[in-house]
Amino acid sequence: MDGRRDPVHRLPVRIRLAALALAGALLAALMPACATAVLMPSGEWVDLSWEYSAETIYWPTSGAFEYESLTAGITDNGYWYAADRFCTAAHGGTHIDAPVHFGEGQRAVDQVPVGQLIGPAVVVDVSSRARADRDYQVTVQDLADWEIDFGRMPRGAIVLLRTGFGQYWPDAVKYLGTAKKGEDGVAELRFPGLHPTAAQWLCNRGIGAVGIDTASIDYGQSRFFDSHRVLAAHDVPILENVAHLERLPLDGAWVVALPMKIKGGTGGPVRIAALVR
Repeated sequence: MDGRRDPVHRLPVRIRLAALALAGALLAALMPACATAVLMPSGEWVDLSWEYSAETIYWPTSGAFEYESLTAGITDNGYWYAADRFCTAAHGGTHIDAPVHFGEGQRAVDQVPVGQLIGPAVVVDVSSRARADRDYQVTVQDLADWEIDFGRMPRGAIVLLRTGFGQYWPDAVKYLGTAKKGEDGVAELRFPGLHPTAAQWLCNRGIGAVGIDTASIDYGQSRFFDSHRVLAAHDVPILENVAHLERLPLDGAWVVALPMKIKGGTGGPVRIAALVR
């Protein structure tokens, strides 16, 4: 048994109650329309995941997304049947980095508590700074500025860093800084990320998870992936290649980020949705 306390139990009562309300809304989606009208809160669901296809962007040392249709058509018994299969690296497209990705002995993707992946969104907009500097790293001051405007970040929050680079998807040259593959491609990566001191600051705030609209939480030219390592040490999962952050308010949305439950996995595809009320 994992002796570490589930982060959801460290949340203030008001946040836990709000999370329960959101969980009720999700359950309502599976219930009859009459019940849905009562339980589903008003608002718009925003899809924050890119689809998987031949255009999906991967790390230069990873392969491409592979999809194969196995069968599609009318069967001998007269009904339609279709089946397929796919192959993907765990860390490509909109995906989660489990803490074990950069932390020996830390949680694998199947061990991350579901409650840690559902919570209030904190959207930090650094798009103007990233537009001026592809190597920009989100600072403690950027995070503190958000708190000046909206108050202290709630424990269990899902912090989403809006660099504006989502507008370049799926153009690898504009999004990654290069279309080269292999180590030559890694050497030319140029995109914004989160500074390690800011990563530690977020851990001290007790956040549930952190996401970004680039290929990595560490900026492209990082060689030691310090922000990954800081977050992993605190069992904070990372969401990368998050889509459509420009559609979220800086405060007030709720996020659900549920990945494939791969036993022992270092990461995997994740469907992220935000409820904007």
